[in-house]
Amino acid sequence: MNILFICNQNKNRSKTAEELFKENFNTKSAGLYNENPVNEEEISWADIIIVMEDKQRSEIAKRFPKSYMEKRILSLDVPDIYLYNDPELVDVLRSKMQEVGELF
Repeated sequence: MNILFICNQNKNRSKTAEELFKENFNTKSAGLYNENPVNEEEISWADIIIVMEDKQRSEIAKRFPKSYMEKRILSLDVPDIYLYNDPELVDVLRSKMQEVGELF
């Protein structure tokens, strides 16, 4: 299963998630507001898109309206308060992924 993790900058949350779950899934990560924002190819690659906040789901809908309707997009509701690989972030991501894992 291909999972694309998305956050604002792809520095902390989504990058940590990509690394954390790469042994269980094919993972990639991307940002919405960085120098290299998520693109149509990455969206198409993903079986499931996981955003860190609901507002990121809305931004994907604006940028990729056709793909948005065809993809399963889940929100983990992880606030942007953590650094890359922060042990607390790792715990939060594991817990949240366990919750949403039942959905796929």
